[in-house]
Amino acid sequence: MKTRKPQVEYATKEEVLVKALPYIQRYEGKTFVIKYGGAAMTDENLKQTFAKDVTLLRKIGINIVIVHGGGKEITEISNALGIETKFVNGQRYTDAKSIDVVLMVLAGLVNKEIVNLINTNGGDAVGLCGIDNTLLRARKQMNNGTDLGLVGTIVSVNVPFLDLILKNGMMPVIAPVSVGEAGEIYNVNADLAAGAVATALKAEKLVYLSDVEGILVNNKLVSTLTETEAETFVKEGSIFGGMIPKVSSAFETLRAGVNKVHIVDGRVKHSLLLEIFTDEGVGTQMVHDNDEQNHTS
Repeated sequence: MKTRKPQVEYATKEEVLVKALPYIQRYEGKTFVIKYGGAAMTDENLKQTFAKDVTLLRKIGINIVIVHGGGKEITEISNALGIETKFVNGQRYTDAKSIDVVLMVLAGLVNKEIVNLINTNGGDAVGLCGIDNTLLRARKQMNNGTDLGLVGTIVSVNVPFLDLILKNGMMPVIAPVSVGEAGEIYNVNADLAAGAVATALKAEKLVYLSDVEGILVNNKLVSTLTETEAETFVKEGSIFGGMIPKVSSAFETLRAGVNKVHIVDGRVKHSLLLEIFTDEGVGTQMVHDNDEQNHTS
């Protein structure tokens, strides 16, 4: 026997759909670049949720570009192969042996797992790395004179290639392996690669899925942050440590033409949708100083 569900549940669902409609209309045809990493990439339930979420976003007319990490997997495979994992000032050093592992893990194992998961959930994902059609051109990166080996900084993105894929309704999933002028292969930080891709595409949004709630100031989540506010918080010491370069990078991306940058907790199911399609959101959005909107995604 079928029973009738309480009317309040239907009303709640209707309210959610109605509230989401303006955002769907606003973002149809726009481009979102999503940096995929952290727990959302390792927890089986969260992986399924992510695949469904990005498929839904694509189906309602939003162009989705995914740039993924895979540091944990690189370390695990390197250890299994007896290749030393070395870090310099907290950043991975990549030598000739390590770059083979990076290419194998990022462009192979991790990339194809993500593509397969999205396609299994009804998406049309295409797996790429920066070597494909010279998608990501890079030069050797030096950090304040520190040599990180075969680590690169992106100098150009093959935008016509990405546009071609997006115009045909497909979803690029990019492993942050890049190529130099002489054909040398470089490992690139996934956060920086996502920023470079978003900048090149003049994306509407750059979303970082991470293992933090967002930006916390005095243990409270900041829902919307301008550059002027961020500078004040850094001077006060309210924003500190590893969050400083992440925030600085976000505002560099905004100045380069991206409309908004979001840091979203990937450990929360459907956090991507909640941040984009609700007034309150669930993470931190970073906006231009002249953006007078409240947290309306």
